[in-house]
Amino acid sequence: MDKKRASQQEHVTFNSLINRMEIFRVNNTQGNLIFDLFDQYRVFYKQESDIKLAEDFIQARLDNNESVIFVAVINDKSKPVGFTQLYPKYSSARAVKNWILNDLYVAKEHRKQGIGEKLIKMAMAFAKENNAKFVELSTAIDNYTAQSLYEQIGFEIQNPEIDFYTYRISLT
Repeated sequence: MDKKRASQQEHVTFNSLINRMEIFRVNNTQGNLIFDLFDQYRVFYKQESDIKLAEDFIQARLDNNESVIFVAVINDKSKPVGFTQLYPKYSSARAVKNWILNDLYVAKEHRKQGIGEKLIKMAMAFAKENNAKFVELSTAIDNYTAQSLYEQIGFEIQNPEIDFYTYRISLT
């Protein structure tokens, strides 16, 4: 019985959180909403914490209109709990603009509550409204939790050898 009550309590908390959560596009005066989350995101990917770098990087993307960022907030917009950042991807041959979902991060204490999925779906809706044919993303080979989420939403692993190879050269 205690397990059942605990499960019901988690469900209530989950519903309560989602009901009071809002997701919106960040404008160039709202970068401060995600500076800390972006720093945490970088740390998750084994980069050193550097809040000044996070602030400068995000603010530059917003000021130069180089990315689209959505933030999930709770408690009447006072607590950011996750974000996603999209970059445009152009195809000259197809004459279209698609989107790369480059960053997705949900604060550790707010994971497994549907926030990441809602952020992705918001990004997908934005891309579709802007006539994109697809949204693509990459994730670490060992990030099984993210892979499961992406596949659950409908993303499919692409085989780069079908049409094109990707090459890279270091400039440092």
